[in-house]
Amino acid sequence: MKHINIFFGKHRLAAIAATMLLALSACTKNFELYNTDNTGIPNGMLEADFYNLSYLKTATMAIYNFSGGGDPNSFQLQQNLNSDCFSGYFASATPFNGGKNNLSYFMMTGWNGEAFKVGYLSVMGQLAKLRQSNIPKDFPAVWAVAQIIQVTAMSRITDTYGPIPYSNAGGSKTSIDYDSQQEIYVRFFKELDTASTSLRDFIASGKTLPFKFGDFDLVYNADFNKWLQFSNALRLRLAMHVIKADPALAKAEAEKALDPAKGGVITGNDGNMTVSIPGAGYTNPLVFIAQNWNDIQINASLQCYLTGYKDPRLSKYMSKSTDATIPSQYIGIRLGSITSSNAKSDYVGYSALNYQDGVFSLNTPVQLMTAAEVYFLRAEAALNNFANAGGTAQALYEKGISTSFDQWHVTGASYINNNTNTPDKYIDPKNAQNNIDTPSHITVQWVENATLAEKQERISTQKWLAMFPEGQEAWTEFRRTGYPKLFPVVNNNSGGTIDGTLQIRRLPFPQNEYNTNNAAVTKAIGLLSKPQDTGGTPLWWDKR
Repeated sequence: MKHINIFFGKHRLAAIAATMLLALSACTKNFELYNTDNTGIPNGMLEADFYNLSYLKTATMAIYNFSGGGDPNSFQLQQNLNSDCFSGYFASATPFNGGKNNLSYFMMTGWNGEAFKVGYLSVMGQLAKLRQSNIPKDFPAVWAVAQIIQVTAMSRITDTYGPIPYSNAGGSKTSIDYDSQQEIYVRFFKELDTASTSLRDFIASGKTLPFKFGDFDLVYNADFNKWLQFSNALRLRLAMHVIKADPALAKAEAEKALDPAKGGVITGNDGNMTVSIPGAGYTNPLVFIAQNWNDIQINASLQCYLTGYKDPRLSKYMSKSTDATIPSQYIGIRLGSITSSNAKSDYVGYSALNYQDGVFSLNTPVQLMTAAEVYFLRAEAALNNFANAGGTAQALYEKGISTSFDQWHVTGASYINNNTNTPDKYIDPKNAQNNIDTPSHITVQWVENATLAEKQERISTQKWLAMFPEGQEAWTEFRRTGYPKLFPVVNNNSGGTIDGTLQIRRLPFPQNEYNTNNAAVTKAIGLLSKPQDTGGTPLWWDKR
């Protein structure tokens, strides 16, 4: 890691914490006044573009923060050393802060605020600038895309922290109130209502735009039908998030999302929501961190599911170990096993994201939602007897698997019918103390007379495998459903605030909010499921 390797020595921790606080100053207040962001696009370029549409491009990149100049340090803190690892996808061989960091539940103040900062400065702040133009009035379909981007990005922020400032964000008051997560979700659905209506109206009109919107659209190249399908798929995802917290709301919104008259959802891999690399100076930040910094490896949980199932996506997702002291093999790292006694060289040769064979490259588009995920969401909708699911739970489950195989260009006709393979137990070739039995005995083949819990585990496990490498949503789904079953951290340094069995549930609020918005953040703690601002406190929808 370009910065953390330097900054988190024991003598510099306080200094860098102060630097982070300054960088985060007043994120929820007056964010429309900020002229800097993490993408590196100069303001002069923004002002020169038609209707300042580069603000939309900036916000799109900030969902999964693309840093300019080949420096994905912000993304590393925003997601990679948090949700990507909590999801069971990744782990790091680097002993940041002597191994006491978020990956062992020692919550680092300087790490916990980055997602919050990016959400407000580089998403909400940029879209606030766009809102001040004539775009919302003159081109509602373009503004609809901006609304969808905002919901996409900010759903990830609320699913990281819980209550956040949303309805009042951007005001000039000294204290900006937080909304409860329930209120935020209701607002998301209303914003998607407005956006989807604008898109349907524009599509039905047959009109065209008087400018090349594709120059600013990094996702669907100005294909508004695909934006509409993604909007509906996003609604379905968010509806399933709240199925335990508000079953009636979940049912209503899921059925609305799946209503064929509303425009449909993503059904093919050509509709996958991926953000393209915008050009010179930008890279896929996950690949950059894996390839150039060697700061992220594969998590033991992912490895054991893939090797145990003999999953044909195994060689697409990860490379074999390169450590000359152990046999070449697919082997991940157990989260929390890297301590002050581990040098980076001890584990950096374990399996990594497969950039070596060209599966992932610095120009690989960033994946945020796939058709396979949508089929699994529909399978869960069918399991709950929601209308418009479009098939049985089994048929949609199997379609999700085959669609993921198509996405990764692999075959495996027997995989869907395999009723014997289960996830492997984990054996660390360097440290037997990290060994652990299989996390689950669930098989792949659908069993119609299985319990509801077993059916849910199959759907969630295969959805998790299909969503790789997008760890933010994978972490949300693990917290929501309890599946897949993941290995617990080896060393839990939370001081008792995070249950090692339940695992981490959220990030604490940023320290800067206590410094600049204290009354509001203190009140927000009371909006949590229990009034404790810790990593162990469940979110509103987290009813596991």
